[in-house]
Amino acid sequence: MNRITAAGPLAAGDPATTRRRFTTALLGAATLAAVPPAWAANEPPIHVLVGFPAGGGSDVIARLLAEKLEKALDRSVVVENRPGAGGQIAAQQLKAARPDGTTVFLSHDHTISILPQVVKKPGYAPQEDFVPLGGFATFVNGLAVSPGTPARTVPEYVEWVKSQGGKSAVGIPAPASTPEFLVQLIAKRYGLDLVAVPYKGSAPMMADMLGNQIAAGVGSVQDFIEYQRAGKLRMIGVLGGARQAAVPDVPTFSELGFKGLEETPFYGIWAPKGTPAALVTRFSRALDSVVALPDVRKQLTDLGLTVDSMSPAQLAKREQAYTRVWSRIIRDSGFQPQ
Repeated sequence: MNRITAAGPLAAGDPATTRRRFTTALLGAATLAAVPPAWAANEPPIHVLVGFPAGGGSDVIARLLAEKLEKALDRSVVVENRPGAGGQIAAQQLKAARPDGTTVFLSHDHTISILPQVVKKPGYAPQEDFVPLGGFATFVNGLAVSPGTPARTVPEYVEWVKSQGGKSAVGIPAPASTPEFLVQLIAKRYGLDLVAVPYKGSAPMMADMLGNQIAAGVGSVQDFIEYQRAGKLRMIGVLGGARQAAVPDVPTFSELGFKGLEETPFYGIWAPKGTPAALVTRFSRALDSVVALPDVRKQLTDLGLTVDSMSPAQLAKREQAYTRVWSRIIRDSGFQPQ
């Protein structure tokens, strides 16, 4: 008569076979126990929320990482675009999601650090409603001029604006964003009357710049990088403490004597508050392994990012530091939350 164990029917009188099968069963059970239930093979895919339209910088980055995360997590990963209000809609969706590891949010500094300071009721509070899963890159904003604008350096741009009566329009990807406050800081620094013109994203701003409908724009390096390489736009200055690998010939504003803006924006991934620590750790490790891949590092660098792998704690620390810097800048600008 056969005996039944966790390993299945065993032939009586065969202790070696019994031991092997029982050991195999225990190892299999241990392996299943080590995988958080939300990432078991038969569960729904992980949805990566992106607060901007398909085809934009954040979307391209999300799809690059999602493809690699599928292999690292052995789980389907789907990018879900929820554009609108500078990422606010996606952030609200993350807050409302179940903390089971099936919904995460890929974002940069604007939605995480800036929006909560410029909107009276954003519908979320990052440090209270979100859990950092890890960061993967930093980037900088820069000033670029349209093809019809003759300036090739920041000093030449300043002189050109002064030749136009000291007043000029500068495009920005979104209202009440870091670029808007940067326009104010640049204007103050050089004694210009610059008017920030907000667009609904970088794509329409780029279209107007390429068509010489607006003389200059402030945005992230990844917004400008392809047009810069094609010779269609000219980046003339970037922020941050060092020149960027993607555009090594473009000087920093620090080099030009414009100090105090060395704290760089960041990209990271967040989950809803209450997400189990085991899921946070597993995702963080998977993200680290993906960011370490040479092809991923190259693609992120080519997009104008500086690869910077951050643990959940490191991302939280960077978020807090960046928020402090821009809280002061926003307050000093006189901007009132709307």
